[in-house]
Amino acid sequence: MAAAPAVARSGAGRGRRSAATVAAWGGWGGRPRPGNILLQLRQGQLTGRGLVRAVQFTETFLTERDKQSKWSGIPQLLLKLHATSHLHSDFVECQNILKEISPLLSMEAMAFVTEERKLTQETTYPNTYIFDLFGGVDLLVEILMRPTISIRGQKLKISDEMSKDCLSILYNTCVCTEGVTKRLAEKNDFVIFLFTLMTSKKTFLQTATLIEDILGVKKEMIRLDEVPNLSSLVSNFDQQQLANFCRILAVTISEMDTGNDDKHTLLAKNAQQKKSLSLGPSAAEINQAALLSIPGFVERLCKLATRKVSESTGTASFLQELEEWYTWLDNALVLDALMRVANEESEHNQASIVFPPPGASEENGLPHTSARTQLPQSMKIMHEIMYKLEVLYVLCVLLMGRQRNQVHRMIAEFKLIPGLNNLFDKLIWRKHSASSLVLHGHNQNCDCSPDITLKIQFLRLLQSFSDHHENKYLLLNNQELNELSAISLKANIPEVEAVLNTDRSLVCDGKRGLLTRLLQVMKKEPAESSFRWAWGQVPANSSPESIPEAQFLLERDSLTHILYCIVDSECKSRDVLQSYFDLLGELMKFNVDAFKRFNKYINTDAKFQVFLKQINSSLVDSNMLVRCVTLSLDRFENQVDMKVAEVLSECRLLAYIAQVPTQMSFLFRLINIIHVQTLTQENVSCLNTSLVILMLARRKERLPLYLRLLQRMEHSKKYPGFLLNNFHNLLRFWQQHYLHKDKDSTCLENSSCISFSYWKETVSILLNPDRQSPSALVSYIEEPYMDIDRDFTEE
Repeated sequence: MAAAPAVARSGAGRGRRSAATVAAWGGWGGRPRPGNILLQLRQGQLTGRGLVRAVQFTETFLTERDKQSKWSGIPQLLLKLHATSHLHSDFVECQNILKEISPLLSMEAMAFVTEERKLTQETTYPNTYIFDLFGGVDLLVEILMRPTISIRGQKLKISDEMSKDCLSILYNTCVCTEGVTKRLAEKNDFVIFLFTLMTSKKTFLQTATLIEDILGVKKEMIRLDEVPNLSSLVSNFDQQQLANFCRILAVTISEMDTGNDDKHTLLAKNAQQKKSLSLGPSAAEINQAALLSIPGFVERLCKLATRKVSESTGTASFLQELEEWYTWLDNALVLDALMRVANEESEHNQASIVFPPPGASEENGLPHTSARTQLPQSMKIMHEIMYKLEVLYVLCVLLMGRQRNQVHRMIAEFKLIPGLNNLFDKLIWRKHSASSLVLHGHNQNCDCSPDITLKIQFLRLLQSFSDHHENKYLLLNNQELNELSAISLKANIPEVEAVLNTDRSLVCDGKRGLLTRLLQVMKKEPAESSFRWAWGQVPANSSPESIPEAQFLLERDSLTHILYCIVDSECKSRDVLQSYFDLLGELMKFNVDAFKRFNKYINTDAKFQVFLKQINSSLVDSNMLVRCVTLSLDRFENQVDMKVAEVLSECRLLAYIAQVPTQMSFLFRLINIIHVQTLTQENVSCLNTSLVILMLARRKERLPLYLRLLQRMEHSKKYPGFLLNNFHNLLRFWQQHYLHKDKDSTCLENSSCISFSYWKETVSILLNPDRQSPSALVSYIEEPYMDIDRDFTEE
């Protein structure tokens, strides 16, 4: 701790403390101790009176104290700033002081986010901490909000340049000093006010970045309908501003603290839905509705998402934004990556663009030379990638919201899908060079790199878009739609109505549609690529509700490729394996040709054993395939057809599933690996697959046999009642969960081709309380082990 400042010994006024200063010291006698002054200021800061306490010190006292503690003159500057920022000030002197303060904080903040941060942390009182401690943050908030105050009917004004300085200083303080961002987030009126500063292009980027950070730590989500003139504000954004604004929207339209949707239990989600019904729409839903009410909003997002690099903002405008990024630390890592790409490309192509290091004398860090007119193509591409990331995320969230049907219609109308198809090769799935851009501290395969993140966000968007919606056919081109029609004609089955109703002017153009392009690039990806999980969901959602669609994928060697990845590569990634099994099941369901192709590829016992090992390694991942094969077997056994008979006699997989011991083994394990308290959107399929097995047994009047076999398996494990009690509780939950959810029940019906009424009847029969019923679960649970009335509460 630095020594206390010496008391001035000459001059009548200089050697005496004012009464206010004495009061601030708490009446301490003798020489003040450094720790005490900081403690007093900190206490004032916590009680909201930090600025009041700070301005009570005299400039002389602060100067003397500064000599010992090396505060870089910040307290004195704040004292002057307070004195020159009163309501009747012209703010000229105020702005000059801000320009003195700004570099003291910006250099420290730059060091904080680079490898020099260790040095910064060793400083006893960094500049940003002292700035905040002496009330600088509160003072800047007051200065920024002065335009909200009216004097004699006229509102005060401050220049954009001054607002820009205030915002920059506030952000730098948030970066370096813990707790500042949270304190700002608690000032709801200030957060709302910040949106009004985005009307000026000069202050837009600084404002947007500060808002994004504040909203990221705000406990309660802000409501966009409280922002003054939101529609006008957004409508007046240019495309570049709108893309940056999407970063804020990402925080305001996504439900808070939802985590991974698949990992949240259905009990918790059901409870939350009941709570939401009583409370009304959430803030995120209100914000989504507010955005969709803005004329042309979705159309502009679609144009941004599909804009080609050549159509993007001109070089001069981009360089101007890079200047902002250079100063604005939120994008420091992105800029660092951009600089490296630019330097590499300039060495080869003599592109004369120069970016000086921090502290360069030129204003904003860029020289005023002819170099400003040249820009490497790779930087233009990365610029566009960063924009598209944010835009695709917002569109994806809107596609999953309450107004999903409205968004679906608009996205189709504004030709988002054909636009993305045209960008696929050159931007979305462009080839990586040896110097592919990755962010600082990450590697080529990290999901945080812009290239990788864009691909994943693109796949998620397509997954949401094609989620069993009739617009999924827009992923094809006209020739591919004709191919679907030809497959239907050849198979002598009616064409899918949605195919006939597809607006051909909205589908993909070019030689290949988006779905075909995805199939081609995925075959080149490693078997455990991070893209494959999301990729598998797209064709699984977009195709096999009919034989023609499955056949479309089969003729592009999809099944062969999936089997190669499962068997020959022996993929170990659980997420990727689940994607493979889901798609494989949909391709094979009820499709004789698919089973022939399967048998042709899995042509040895060794291969078949590897395949079974993968299935049995995790039924949560593979149960959809088990379900589809079981359903197909049931249908084939009831058909009189030579091709079907041939497949039944030759296919190893069908023969394996046909065995009752195999079905019972699957049934036992499917019930045993799930419980009501652990059911999620990911593993609830295990419960439905077990029901499919029992429904098919019921059709053959073998339901009592299957229940009796389950009882015997329980006893063989020395735990009588544990499985059937669990199954009883699961079925009770099933009734609560599905009987009031139209979408979920429709999916069950469509995927199984079993009417939902038969699902309900089977569950009711199994839950029959009559112990004399041969098809009731309670008939197979011995009285001492009965435990079927548990309350469904989260443990």
